[in-house]
Amino acid sequence: MSWTGWLLFILLIQVIHFLGTWKFYVKAGRQAWEAAIPVYNAVILMKIINRPWWWTILLFVPIVNLIMFPVIWVETIRSFGRNSTTDTALVLLTFGLYIYYINYTQDVTYINDRSLKPRTSLGEWVSSILFAVVAATIVHTYFMQPFTIPTSSLEKTLLVGDFLFVSKYHYGARTPTTPLSFPMVHDTIPVVHTKSYIKEPQIPYFRFPGFQDIERNDIVVFSWPVDTLVNITNPNGGVDIKPLDKKSNYVKRCVGLPGDSLEVRDGYVFINGKPNDLPDRAKIQFSYGFKTNGNINPAIFKTYDITDGVSGYDENKKAYVLPAVSEEAVRKLKANPSITEVFPYKADKGIRDFGVFPHSDYYKWNNDFFGPIYIPKKGVTVEINTKSLPLYRRIIEVYEGSEMGIANQIQVNGTQVSMNNKPLTNYTFKQDYYWMMGDNRNNSQDARSWGYVPFNHVLGKPVFIWMSWDSNAQGIMNKIRWERMFTTVGGSGEPVSYFIYFIGLVIAWFAFDFFRKKKKPAKK
Repeated sequence: MSWTGWLLFILLIQVIHFLGTWKFYVKAGRQAWEAAIPVYNAVILMKIINRPWWWTILLFVPIVNLIMFPVIWVETIRSFGRNSTTDTALVLLTFGLYIYYINYTQDVTYINDRSLKPRTSLGEWVSSILFAVVAATIVHTYFMQPFTIPTSSLEKTLLVGDFLFVSKYHYGARTPTTPLSFPMVHDTIPVVHTKSYIKEPQIPYFRFPGFQDIERNDIVVFSWPVDTLVNITNPNGGVDIKPLDKKSNYVKRCVGLPGDSLEVRDGYVFINGKPNDLPDRAKIQFSYGFKTNGNINPAIFKTYDITDGVSGYDENKKAYVLPAVSEEAVRKLKANPSITEVFPYKADKGIRDFGVFPHSDYYKWNNDFFGPIYIPKKGVTVEINTKSLPLYRRIIEVYEGSEMGIANQIQVNGTQVSMNNKPLTNYTFKQDYYWMMGDNRNNSQDARSWGYVPFNHVLGKPVFIWMSWDSNAQGIMNKIRWERMFTTVGGSGEPVSYFIYFIGLVIAWFAFDFFRKKKKPAKK
């Protein structure tokens, strides 16, 4: 739905609100016209039901308003003496339309100083839960979201089993595009494994201003651009075009910025012809093959900090394959007397990998030798022909479709490229794009497979590891990586855990609270 469509929908809601409540406004000592003015009518209604004015803001926050509207309906009828369980059930089951019945057929009296305290312990419990969910949804959607590292693509920097807090406000929080959605759940409701949202209607993309631009080598969480899975927990369960905010979340390192020329040479990234200078916490890993003069204990790889282990055996090369090995681990492998040969397990230059972007015969690229490629920048114009089209086709057709959300249609007739049946010789980009890659270069599904990441797909910046769980370790205490708890994601040098300081603050708070209550004089 476009912004125009949403404006008309909001105006319709205002008409429905006015027709259903204007008598309530009058009985509460207000003017009937006050029920007709958008936003203002909500502020006045908060006064009538004796609730704070800022509740009005919550009515316009997507997803949060799904919780707030039923609360407002119940609070409204209770402000006019309708407190029974039947009244509450009817106003909820009719989606608020029961208010019309009371407004036009019942002689009710406004209760000016109504008690806001729930009459039962169950009511108090429900009230507390509702507003805890509201607060958590606001934080989750606009400020900080928990995230789990599921794969080893950034191994050594971020480990499988790391639990992160991802900042939404660094790059600017996106508003949800699917307003009818289960709070604090991504694309699938746990346990029942069904979609957590209703696809229509959708809110047009909007992003709040951020206070930081994405910098080269930042670790970024983003919506996977090519995600069409109905349910990420069931890859074979069918496909669907997911809304932007319900695409699967990925985390990679941003090695290429808008306007950069990027190339991968022998697995290493070059930006504008120069090697990419990675931060000291980044540990690049590659696939290696090795041969032995006998049996070797697989447990030895963990002592070399090779966490992925052997992924298979190459009959042609008569060698075992390790998918993720650092330079330090290579030295240890070569020093092992049972290992006779260690060699990089990479593709040769000029050999096309059909799974590599842009999936075209024009480009004989693979994961180890890729590019050069231009990373689109907002406002920059590029030439479009049959050779350049594969690089930018998805951008033009999908990421930068019309404002109504309808994809552009590209046609190719011989050497002639057309868009929406009009000749297309050049194209000006409408937003910035980024190149996201994993540090685990031969064991990472990243931009080399599916191309550019549009800025509107950027979700946030990982800032903090609050928990780290090693599922392969033995014993509950060993499964927790204590040294990683409460460490920062960014920065230089070895990560420092602030867990002890956190525990100290918690103990200090409980001690303060205990003595504060002990000194508090008893009421007479």
